[in-house]
Amino acid sequence: MEIYAGRDLIQRYENNPILTAGDFPEEFHIAHCFNSGITKYNGKYLMLCRLEDIGLKPYFWITESEDGINFTPREKPIDMPIDHPVWQKYASINYYDPRITQIGDRYYIMHACHSEYDCRISLFQTQDWEQFEWMGFVSDPGNRNGALFPEKINGLFARLDRPMTSWDGGDMWLSYSPDLIHWGQSTCVMRTSDISWAWAKVGAGAPPIKTEKGWLNIFHGVRTQCKSHYVYQLGVCLHDLADPSRIIACCEKPILRPIEPFELIGQTPSVVFTAGVIAEENGEVKIYYGGADTVQCLAFSTIDELLAMCFNRI
Repeated sequence: MEIYAGRDLIQRYENNPILTAGDFPEEFHIAHCFNSGITKYNGKYLMLCRLEDIGLKPYFWITESEDGINFTPREKPIDMPIDHPVWQKYASINYYDPRITQIGDRYYIMHACHSEYDCRISLFQTQDWEQFEWMGFVSDPGNRNGALFPEKINGLFARLDRPMTSWDGGDMWLSYSPDLIHWGQSTCVMRTSDISWAWAKVGAGAPPIKTEKGWLNIFHGVRTQCKSHYVYQLGVCLHDLADPSRIIACCEKPILRPIEPFELIGQTPSVVFTAGVIAEENGEVKIYYGGADTVQCLAFSTIDELLAMCFNRI
């Protein structure tokens, strides 16, 4: 039941949330499941869940599904490089918000890490979803929300990211790399001042979706309510295929707002946040999003509808 009226531009799954802390083994004392990455592998949906236990210890945990709705966790979380001295130094507080991009036969997991040295972007790769290679940190301090494009652009890897150009805020940027490790040629592609409903910060959500008309980018935008309360919403825009620093079109309204109880009430109230989408062959788009930094949810749209939203035709 919605707390207040008003139709969002995309449709929630009627039985949200699709994953909660209670879906994981009791001995791990999981408290939260949210902001998870998603991909397909060997005909199955694989969701890499962001989890926290009751002591706020983080985990990345793979769940599997035949239909993209009903997920079953594996027996245990994936192993992290906790003994590596560089990891210990720069991921000592938290790691979170995994975004998955397939390029060729490799799957890249770009995510944020937090330590006393601020936030940095980290990168893993896998080919079989059993063994994971940590490739290291791939940003300077003060950057997060890295979302890797699914193909090279003009011979270079490309990603969206969000340098924190002001305290806990910032705009959306685009960066390039020849090797996925060293990044540069950075340019700002969206400012908070560009989005009327997100004056606090804007950043990438899921990795971009390639369409004939451009790169679809389902992003997050944040505004403040009563000066101190953040409200996280989702938006959509369209980037030029050859030059993704150029935004062709952008929906004037948010496409999803926190209005359900599980989006309004949780450890971080008033949050909907995506780190992964699946674009199906039939044009359907499954948008996986976290509610209130507590539960994992699902919404639906189509490529055609999202493109129409970008041009403000819906």
